[in-house]
Amino acid sequence: MSDMPARRRWWTRWWPQSLLGRLSLVMVAGLLVTQVAGSAIWATQLRARADADARSAAQYLGQGAASSIRFFRSLPPSYRSLLIQQLREMGGTRFFVNLNRAYVPVPPIAPNALADTALATVDATLRKDLQHDQFRLAFAWPERLAVSPDGVHLGELPENWVRHILLPKPDPAPILVIQTELEPGNWLYMATLMPNPYFLSNNDPLSSDRLVLQGLSLAAVLLLSILVVRTITRPLAALSDAAEAFGKDEHTPALPVTGSREFVNTARAFAAMRDRIARYIEDRERLFISISHDLRTPITRLKLRAELLDDESLRNEFEEDLDELDMMVKGALQCVKDSDIHENPTDIRLDSLIKRLVRSAELAGHSVAFDGTSVVVRGKPLALKRAIGNLLDNALFYGERAEISVREVDGWVEIAVRDHGPGVPDDAFPSLFEPYVRLAHGRERNDGGMGLGLGIARGVIESHGGKLLLANHPDGGLNSVIRLPA
Repeated sequence: MSDMPARRRWWTRWWPQSLLGRLSLVMVAGLLVTQVAGSAIWATQLRARADADARSAAQYLGQGAASSIRFFRSLPPSYRSLLIQQLREMGGTRFFVNLNRAYVPVPPIAPNALADTALATVDATLRKDLQHDQFRLAFAWPERLAVSPDGVHLGELPENWVRHILLPKPDPAPILVIQTELEPGNWLYMATLMPNPYFLSNNDPLSSDRLVLQGLSLAAVLLLSILVVRTITRPLAALSDAAEAFGKDEHTPALPVTGSREFVNTARAFAAMRDRIARYIEDRERLFISISHDLRTPITRLKLRAELLDDESLRNEFEEDLDELDMMVKGALQCVKDSDIHENPTDIRLDSLIKRLVRSAELAGHSVAFDGTSVVVRGKPLALKRAIGNLLDNALFYGERAEISVREVDGWVEIAVRDHGPGVPDDAFPSLFEPYVRLAHGRERNDGGMGLGLGIARGVIESHGGKLLLANHPDGGLNSVIRLPA
């Protein structure tokens, strides 16, 4: 169980985060696995067929060699040289034949399973047909092959002796050499080619030309696959950018209604949704403006009538209810007004923006510590100033003095506003962003507030693609951290 988190971290580290990367990785991995599995199956079948062909060809060759050995054994020793000379003058037979006084050492080719199978089959065939003879078998390359004990090589022989039997050039093939002792001191030397001279290279599934061909085909398929995946994911990226810009209240051009049928339907649905949300926001603004206009007059009229009441206790109750109603109306209007700030995003120098807030707080008699910064973010200046201002006001109201710091961390800009108050109970954090929620010590120090500042600040920060994090500072007080994209 302890290895699971480590494996999960390894997996997430190498797993791409973008759809293009994930689809490309899956397609590349699928193609590679398919190519490797197909090549393995094909190589297995090719090796099996090559092994069967080599056994059949070697058996046929062994039977021919056994017949030739029996024929030369039946001739008188004095006739053998004459017959070999006649065969050479006539162009030879299937075998290049030579008579030697001793065994000729043959430098074998590199170990090869197919060549070993052929040698074993030839040896078994010869032993079956010639039961009492001993044989020396080997495959050799023409340029290193000696044909006599005195060191005469194949390349030193007349061309007409070997050109119809062996392939010394231009593309040499491995030569099968069979040597057997006819009588003491008389060795028969036979050299020939397999029926398929290039049986070792033609049946190699990992030959360079085949690997190059498979590599080119795989590269072409992968390139086309990646292009197709990119074509599919590009509209999704445009849709994501449009949704993000709309969430930040930025005006972006309409999505192109082109491409696949699914994307066209999605683009149309997104455009319709964006229009409906825009109309809803406009209707909400008009509604609250109407509420502001319609409720102020009757509230004022009720306050005037309450002044005419003779019963003082009843008059005070009416005035308290009307003040509470007036506060709720003003709070709702302030919430809408502070959240819907229509301005274009621009580059904001946090140093100058925060210093203006600090200067205003100091003129009001508060103590704010700020060391300055050179960080620049992109956003809406008035909205961001209102969000930071709300956090600073809370810190000064409930914590006596405040500290503001700015730093860049892992692609984020963090603006921390810390107060030196009593902090917030752990069970109260989930409700801090709800409207009209105020803690006990907040009501004591700021009885004119309405508990809307944190909710407004969070809405503004989230519209900038950021987060508002609240936590008690280890040294006391509440630490409010704004995280904005760098």
